[in-house]
Parts: sequence; C-alpha cells; structure tokens
Amino acid sequence: METILVSTLAVAIGEIGDKTQLLALILTLRFRQPLPIIAGILVATLANHGLAGLAGHWIRELLSPDMLRWVLGLSFIGVAIWALFPDRMDDDIEHRHAYGVFMVTLIMFFIAEIGDKTQVATVMLAARFPDLLSVICGTTLGMLIADVPAVLLGKAASPQLPLKAIRFLSAGIFLVLGVLALVSGVEF
Repeated sequence: METILVSTLAVAIGEIGDKTQLLALILTLRFRQPLPIIAGILVATLANHGLAGLAGHWIRELLSPDMLRWVLGLSFIGVAIWALFPDRMDDDIEHRHAYGVFMVTLIMFFIAEIGDKTQVATVMLAARFPDLLSVICGTTLGMLIADVPAVLLGKAASPQLPLKAIRFLSAGIFLVLGVLALVSGVEF
C-alpha cells in the first residue's frame, strides 16, 4: 500500500502544471470529447509508465543497495530542482485527427511523457520499490488524478490553480524523498 501511495502522490503533485497536463487541457479545448481523451491518457500512461517501471526494476537489479541509494537520492533531488521550473509545450498540436480523438491523445501523451519528470519519477520509484505493479498503478493513478480534472473542468479551472505554489510543493516532496533516500537506513 505504501508503494501505491508514494507513487500516486509523487506523480500527482509532479504532474500539476506539467506539459502533459497542459496537453490534456488543449486536447479538451480542441476536441471537446472528454471520454476518449481520458481513455487515451490512461492507455498512454500505462504503456509509458510500464516501460519506465521495467527500466527502474532493471536498475534495481543492476546496482548494489548502497549505489542505488545514492542514485535514487540524487535523482530525486534533481527532479526537485526540475520541478521548480514551469513546463511549456514544445510544439503546437497538429489538428489532424484521422485516427480519432482517442488515438491522437494516446500518441501525443505517450510521446510527451518520454523523458518527462513523471516518467523519470516512475523509473526511480520502480528502482526503489520491489512491487513493480504497485508502482505502475500508483504512477498511473497519480497521472489521472492530475489530468482528469484538467479534462473535465477545462479552461474554467485553469486560472484558479496556484501553479507556482504547486511547483514548490512538488519540489519539496521530491527533495524530501531524495534526502530520505540518501540518509542511511531510512526507508520511505
């Protein structure tokens, strides 16, 4: 249960104001079809975080416990610093949607998550916790907790979110996770 809770919290907070959350909002404004967008986010996140989780699990097997502790601690601190800077969309959305809203969302989300801080967090969490399925379920749930409201509420709620404060909270959580990983003998 701890694995799911930590994974969910880390990704839900880390996703606020992230480019994929902005992508969810843009897709909602463009297509106005929330159900296929949510389904696309779910499938893309499961696929992307599944691969990231496998990479993290492999790293867990590859590194000694002491080396893993240092890699995880420094990686979480790196993500904390990264979280302080707001994400921007890299490219404008192409308005071609021959494959439907679901496929456009699935493809765009999968690609947007590559190298994203929530994907990196998934790799680190899978390296940290032995229960790979719980990590993937937790990170996917965290992504949905952050992105589904963006889809459902659309443009109306976005100006109300204190994104700067949320970025600082996210950075603080990742910093705490990094420090806890570095402190010898402390489990989180």
